[in-house]
Amino acid sequence: MNDTYPTSTIDALAAELRSILGERGVSTELAMREKASIDGAKLSPVIMEQLPLGLADLVAFPATAGEIVQAVGAAVRHGVSITPRGKGTGNYGQAIPMPGGMVLDLSRAKAILDVGDGFVTAEAGATMIQLETAARAAGQELLMYPSTAQSTIGGFLSGGSCGTGSIEHGVISESGFVVALDVVHAVADPVMIRVEGAEAQSYLHNYGTAGIIVRATVKLEPLREWRAFYASFPAFEGALSIIRELGQATPTPRLVSADLPMLAAALPADAAIPAGRASLRAILDVAAVPAATALVERAGGRVEDVRVGPQAVIKLSMISYNHPIEWLQKAHRDTYFHVEVAGDALIERIDEVHAVYSGGMLHIEAQRDYPIGMLAGRFESKAQVEAGLERLKDLGVRVHNPHQWFVDFEVQRTMDLAAVTDPFRLLNPGKLVRDEEQPHGLMTVEAQR
Repeated sequence: MNDTYPTSTIDALAAELRSILGERGVSTELAMREKASIDGAKLSPVIMEQLPLGLADLVAFPATAGEIVQAVGAAVRHGVSITPRGKGTGNYGQAIPMPGGMVLDLSRAKAILDVGDGFVTAEAGATMIQLETAARAAGQELLMYPSTAQSTIGGFLSGGSCGTGSIEHGVISESGFVVALDVVHAVADPVMIRVEGAEAQSYLHNYGTAGIIVRATVKLEPLREWRAFYASFPAFEGALSIIRELGQATPTPRLVSADLPMLAAALPADAAIPAGRASLRAILDVAAVPAATALVERAGGRVEDVRVGPQAVIKLSMISYNHPIEWLQKAHRDTYFHVEVAGDALIERIDEVHAVYSGGMLHIEAQRDYPIGMLAGRFESKAQVEAGLERLKDLGVRVHNPHQWFVDFEVQRTMDLAAVTDPFRLLNPGKLVRDEEQPHGLMTVEAQR
C-alpha cells in the first residue's frame, strides 16, 4: 500500500464499505488496485516517462446511485481520498489516484432510469453505447457521444469536451447537452443533490474534483437516418480541400475526419481505407450523400463505400479523434506523440504545420467553427513538444498541450465550487491546482475547450 494512509485506516474503511457494498463490492487485492490505478495515459509519452503516478489502497464498486453516495460518505468519514473512475478510457492520467486512497469505480452503476421525449436519464456508469441504444429504441438519439463509445456517461461529462455530433451542436459546455445532474459532494453525511441548467455546467470537465456525478440527464433529438461514408484521395491535400465544405453540408454531418496515407494505413484493415491513399470518413444524413459524393469526385477523390446501420456508424466514430493516434502508436511502438490543434491554418498552412515536428502528420476533424485535429510527431523529449507548441502558435494554430492531468477548463470556477463541496480536498487530489503550482511545462497552452 501507499504511505499516505495508515493500514488501520484503510482496513477500517474497507470494513465499512463491505457492510454497504458486500464482499464483491470492495477489493484490496494488489492486482485489482493496480488495474484501477491506470488509464489510457500510454497515449502520452510525456506522462509515460513519469509512471507510475499512484496506486490505490482499495477499490470500491458501488452498483447503484445510492451506494455511490454511501461509499463517498464512508471515505470522507475516514479521511481517505476519492478518485472517481468510469471505464478508464481517459488518455492523460486524470483517473490515476495520485495519493493512493480509494478508487471509486462507477462502472457497475449503469442503469438506464428513464427515456422520455427529448431526454434520457442514466446512472454514471452507463456506457454511451447503452444510452444510444436505449434512445434509438424510442426513435431518438444522443446529441453527441465520444469516439470511445464504451465510455461511461459520467466519465464523458467529467472529462470530455466534444465528440461525434459536435459539428452541429458544439462542445459539451455550450451545446445544452446536459439537462441535469445528480451529484454527491465530499462531506461526511452526503446526499444526492440535483443541479440543472447553468448550475450543472460547473460539474463538467473537472474530473470529479468538485463533486462526483451520480446520475445524468442529457438531451436526445429525433432519430435520423445516418450513413457511414468512406472516400479516398491520391493525396491528403484533396481531403483537406473539402473538409470545411463537407462539415458545413446540409443536413449537418455527425462527423467528418481525414488522415494522411501513413496514418490511414495504421487504422484497422478495411477495404474502404485503401493502402497508399488519404482517407476521408464521414457520418452523413442519407440526404447529404449525393452532394458529398459529387464534392469528393470534383476534388479528385473517389467514394469507397457508403454503409448502413448503427453498427457501421459507431465503427466509424471509433476511428476518429484520438483513435488514429492510438492506432499509429500500435503500428510504430515508442515513436509518436501528439498535440491538439485547431484553426484554419491547419488547412491553409499544412506544410508548415507538418514541418513543426519530425515526422509530422495531422489527423483532422471538421468542427462547428473551424477544423480541429491531432498533430502527431516523432517523440524526442518534453522540451521538444513544448517548443513545437510555440512554433504552432506563431503559425496561427490554436494549440492545447494534452500531456497533463490538471483541470484546465474554468479552473477558478471549479476551485470556488470545490471550496464548498470538497472542504477536506479529498476529491481526485492532484488534479485541481493553480497555475503557479503546476510543474513547469505541463500546463495548458491556450486551451481550446
